[in-house]
Amino acid sequence: MPSLELASWLFAAALAAGFIDAIAGGGGLLAIPALLWAGLSPVEALATNKAQAVFGSGMATLHFVRQGYVEPRGMKLAIAATFVGAAAGTLLVQQIDSAFLERLIPVLLIAFSLYFLFSPRVSDLDSHQRIGEPGFAASIGLGVGFYDGFFGPGTGTFFAMSYIALLGYNMRRATAHTKMLNFTSNLASLLFFMAGGYIVWTIAAVMAAGQLAGSRLGAHLVLRHGASLVRPVLVLSSLAISGKLLWDALQTP
Repeated sequence: MPSLELASWLFAAALAAGFIDAIAGGGGLLAIPALLWAGLSPVEALATNKAQAVFGSGMATLHFVRQGYVEPRGMKLAIAATFVGAAAGTLLVQQIDSAFLERLIPVLLIAFSLYFLFSPRVSDLDSHQRIGEPGFAASIGLGVGFYDGFFGPGTGTFFAMSYIALLGYNMRRATAHTKMLNFTSNLASLLFFMAGGYIVWTIAAVMAAGQLAGSRLGAHLVLRHGASLVRPVLVLSSLAISGKLLWDALQTP
């Protein structure tokens, strides 16, 4: 069991991570370093992060469903593809070198953040759909799901950007549907990490409580403020993830 002081810090980190994840994604930048600081190995930190993050993404998803922004039955293809992709990524994470992704992802996130900052399509109004639901599921669901299981940072950002750019969703709808797919990828990774016995459940339980509170508040604010809140948080989250990954790459000999 973690000490009271450690549990308090982990709860606070999870609360902040859940809040950020519900709005724009990127909460892992807080949660994973906190888990490493608590003394977990890298694999245990990744696995335990999924165990606590599934509660936050699940709470946010439930809130959006209750408010009528998400209809799970209409997302069956995307959910199935995301689950398969995340499961495959989790299984392969220890067998494939992630160095290439560590260099590529910051560039993509910076480019997407600039798109979000300046594109008139990023608003509270729906726009033109560029791809069908089956194509979206096969490309974005499977691809981003795999990425989340294999690597992770910025998954929510990629889903949100894809919903806006490819399906023409407004900011609120994109964020709501993103949480459903993010919950799916978290759950798939959790199940396969459980099979490997990597999760530290006592720490996951403490952080899950923080995730539930933070994600509930973040989801409420998304519906209340829409693009005026999500756009700047998404841009800042993308730049923060990019900066963190670039810094880590520079520190690697």
